[in-house]
Amino acid sequence: MASTETNASCYLIRPNYQHKFKSSLVKECIREILREHLTGLQYEPEQIPALSRTLADCIKDRLKGVELERYKLVVQVVIGEQRGEGLKMAARCFWDSDTDSYARTFHECVYDFISF
Repeated sequence: MASTETNASCYLIRPNYQHKFKSSLVKECIREILREHLTGLQYEPEQIPALSRTLADCIKDRLKGVELERYKLVVQVVIGEQRGEGLKMAARCFWDSDTDSYARTFHECVYDFISF
């Protein structure tokens, strides 16, 4: 009976408080990738699908290196052309409000915008 009690206590369903999601660290990683990939880039509608996939993959790979233990990463990249129109986005998910969080940043150029 004692062996089942020790095995049951080895499984963690949530990260320790010391390993809580740090949105400021994630935002800095995203901003760095934006500077690397978007400096001097012009909006080309034909290139947007490939660019959004590249940015999402780069962000995901960089965040895997940060070692956010026990977190699943969801990266969403939205790129659009500015024409004076508005944009509203929404997302829903289940999470633990004590340990889970998100990071969002916005990059705006004269002709386009990118939201993460």
